Amino acid sequence: MKKVIEILQEELSAAFEKAGYDKKYAKVGVSNRPDLCQYQCNGALAAAKEYHKAPIQMANEVVEFLKDSESFKEIAAQAPGFINMSVSDRFLADYINKMAASETLGLDKAENPETIVIDYGGANVAKPLHVGHLRSAVIGESIKRTARYLGHKVIGDVHLGDWGLQIGLIITELKHRKPELVYFDESFEGEYPTEPPFTMSDLEEIYPYASGYSKEHPEYKEEAQTATAELQSGRKGYLALWQHIINVSVADLKKIYTKLNVEFDLWKKESDAQPYIPQMVQDMKDGGYAHIDQGALVVDVKEETDTKEIPPCMILKSNGATLYNTTDLATIVERRRLFDPDEIIYVVDKRQSLYFEQVFRCARKTKIIGEDVKLEFVGFGTMNGKDGKPFKTRDGGVLRLEKLLEDVNEQVLDKMKDRDMDKDMIDDAAAKISLAAIKYGDLSNQASKDYIFDVDRFTSFEGNTGPYILYTIVRTKSLLAKVKAQNITVDEKSAIEPADSKSETDVMLALTKWSETVNAAFEEHAPHKICQFVYELSDTFNKFYHENKIVTNENEKQRESYIKLSALVGKVLETAIDLLGLEAPERM
Repeated sequence: MKKVIEILQEELSAAFEKAGYDKKYAKVGVSNRPDLCQYQCNGALAAAKEYHKAPIQMANEVVEFLKDSESFKEIAAQAPGFINMSVSDRFLADYINKMAASETLGLDKAENPETIVIDYGGANVAKPLHVGHLRSAVIGESIKRTARYLGHKVIGDVHLGDWGLQIGLIITELKHRKPELVYFDESFEGEYPTEPPFTMSDLEEIYPYASGYSKEHPEYKEEAQTATAELQSGRKGYLALWQHIINVSVADLKKIYTKLNVEFDLWKKESDAQPYIPQMVQDMKDGGYAHIDQGALVVDVKEETDTKEIPPCMILKSNGATLYNTTDLATIVERRRLFDPDEIIYVVDKRQSLYFEQVFRCARKTKIIGEDVKLEFVGFGTMNGKDGKPFKTRDGGVLRLEKLLEDVNEQVLDKMKDRDMDKDMIDDAAAKISLAAIKYGDLSNQASKDYIFDVDRFTSFEGNTGPYILYTIVRTKSLLAKVKAQNITVDEKSAIEPADSKSETDVMLALTKWSETVNAAFEEHAPHKICQFVYELSDTFNKFYHENKIVTNENEKQRESYIKLSALVGKVLETAIDLLGLEAPERM
């Protein structure tokens, strides 16, 4: 189904050609002066130089060919050469009815679906999720859902960090605390225990302690590095401990991600890329891409056009050890072989942009990935406290994500304590509202921007917030429940009538932006565009709701039209918030 702007552009293109001008100038956009018109074309201003005519003269000539079009309520040339347009009520109603009849609400699915891998989440084993993990999880989830909604094949991969020094530190500390454990006996030949010798709580205490201790004691750090090397070389007892660490960690991570309404298709790990490294390194050497620099194996990725310094991409340290670069490149090899993707998207802190620039260039230069495969870095800004600094606890620590969810949930429950609802319903609503407060508060900001995490503002039931969006959806549900309770019949074949008020027109105009919004959010990896859309639609609907009688309307035809329009708003909003990873309760 064509977008409104595409339909109008076709009409203007024909008019420009009839007037003797190139149709390339018939670009239509939403007006930046909604008090004057709904849509605007500035093509005459751009064409004036080519045709040596006054822009206003050209605009008037084009308008003359459109004055009898049924698409427009008003169309006029405005000095110095704008073409201002407002669509007719019938045109708008017809478009909205086509949306309502469409399974996809008028959105065209991708003509050539792509295979897309999205790397997001940023979790490490043996460490709890903290607020710094929020943005990657919720932005990546929304990008994944939006791409999938458009018909693309999408694989979401958490890509766990599980193969570095943190594992060696945990193994070393466990050895110091419990040297009697069978995992440290190199002569042991039996089956290792199926139950881990620690809990997630134990790991959360062990890792920070070991990490801190290693910074003060070089011999301890060296012992941990040796343990890491032995693990990576296949020492059986250490591999068994490593598997325990993964199992315990993943179970805990899944619990928190489920609360965030974030799901991964793959729980791949750094270690999964290890088998691909030897051949990848050999290919780099054989192809003449890699060379030795101060003992390390590197690939030069600097280009002549660079205006800033781009360091070489290090593949192996001088001692032969691998790095994150090595693992990430081997993961690209793995993804190419497993999925043959058209695009790989990384949702990562924007401060890692230089690192990913190196990795992407290296992957291209060494032919790990072809030029036809897009490698996209979606860098996000930091989540800050009201002081403008990265969000911390009162004592200056990093706040666990689970604790953040609990704190916001308590605040929402406090706001709902006087609601006439049973406890189970309140608990369900509070969980969904608090999640919307957190995720919408994040996603409504442009991903690359830093933002202030303001719990009081985010949990407000008014303004551009998650709870306000959910409240609007619940309002449409309540309205339809009243229709059902009062046995009001709505003819399925009846249509939404042309608008008879500005508030109704505004709702319809907001609805028409659905298809355009979803496509832009996908193409630009920009969930905030969906947030802008749902807020505008919610705001216009609430004004319409307050200014008009809907269920109690005595005009049967108008009542049916209003009910159908309200139902469509609810359906579009619920579909949109699902792309954000949110759910609406039945009541609030």
